[in-house]
Amino acid sequence: MKGGCLHRLLVSKLCFGLVLLLTVPIIVLLLEGAPVLTIFSATPEQLKVLSHGIIQQQEQEHLGDDGATLAGLPGPASRSHTHKSRDKVNKDCNYAKGKWVADEKRPLYSGNECKQWLSKMWACRMMRRAHFSYENYRWQPHGCEMPEFTGPNFLKRMKNRTLAFVGDSLGRQQFQSMMCIATGGKYSPEVEDVGWKYGLVKAPGALRPDGWAYQFPATNTTVLFYWSATLSELEPLNTEPAVTSYALHLDRPVTFLKKYLYSFDVLVLNTGHHWNRGKFNGNHWQLYADGKPVGNGSRLADLNRAKNLTLHSIARWMDSELSRHPQMKVLLRTISPRHFVNGDWNTGGTCGNNIPLSNGSEVLQDHSIDIAAESAVKGTRVKLLDITAISKLRDEGHISNSSFKKASTGFNDCLHWCLPGIPDMWNELLFAQI
Repeated sequence: MKGGCLHRLLVSKLCFGLVLLLTVPIIVLLLEGAPVLTIFSATPEQLKVLSHGIIQQQEQEHLGDDGATLAGLPGPASRSHTHKSRDKVNKDCNYAKGKWVADEKRPLYSGNECKQWLSKMWACRMMRRAHFSYENYRWQPHGCEMPEFTGPNFLKRMKNRTLAFVGDSLGRQQFQSMMCIATGGKYSPEVEDVGWKYGLVKAPGALRPDGWAYQFPATNTTVLFYWSATLSELEPLNTEPAVTSYALHLDRPVTFLKKYLYSFDVLVLNTGHHWNRGKFNGNHWQLYADGKPVGNGSRLADLNRAKNLTLHSIARWMDSELSRHPQMKVLLRTISPRHFVNGDWNTGGTCGNNIPLSNGSEVLQDHSIDIAAESAVKGTRVKLLDITAISKLRDEGHISNSSFKKASTGFNDCLHWCLPGIPDMWNELLFAQI
């Protein structure tokens, strides 16, 4: 065994001297490999406890545990608990690999009370829905523990910081979930609307603004959402008031990001469900790359390839920005799964299951099933917020045929989720990674 004062396992790497100063013993500890001298005032009884704790530490280090540090004079039980918590909440955890477990403490807020932040179309507690067992589960990663996720803990961690969600309606669901969690689902008049700081104001004739931003004054925490279904820059091609066509630049990030990026401390991006011909034709989007229209014979005319180019482009653009602003954290959230059966949203597709975890409760694979997103962030400083396989197990959590309207529309929503619900777990995974 290299170095140390004695060559015995339990006391190697430890030298201590006892100096009597008046009647109070002073312990001077020199731990090999530590650049500092730690001094404690201790009684003989404390010395016995201290020695026992240090010996425990040396045993753990010998077994390959590099996460423990000596922080004071805890007894064996408290040191063991502290060490265990610190060991399990670690940077190497694959949070997407684990299982769903029942938890009577869930949901994290009331779907009946969080009316200030929840859209009516997603607040299933205010609908005609009869089954709510989907609310009473939490995600447990294998081999590690999730930090305690509460509104106060989130606001404390995000003190003087800004969290931004940029993406489609699923991103908006995640934003509303976070607002409900941060406020405990309670009416919160103290929370300030600061959308004007980010240009998020309703334009004349618009149904809604392009996003929302709210600030919690007590902690100076801002949470915002900006709607960008493709994360790409949209450039008007004509000025006719009736129908405006847009160049959708696959290799340029949405203008909002270029303008406000440095205002954010944590950024969560998502896209996926608008990359189909129906959405492109309805929104009058035309594909552009390198500043030029994408021809019908081009490989990029395939919308899957077009989406992949956008994912790679924005991941590499964000990586270049992170080199100048390394304190910022950027995550690309993987796609939220659809669960339509026997058709699509407009052809009679349904998702009527209301039994939790009827298709299994566990994710065992190491890699994401959203291959495009995982490939896009590889080799960059952008992290993956992998929710796809986890959410795929929860088909009973969709809005389905529930509606706050008296008469059903006849459509089933097997894309969006009830809130409280599965997007709360996405935010729990996010909290664990920031």
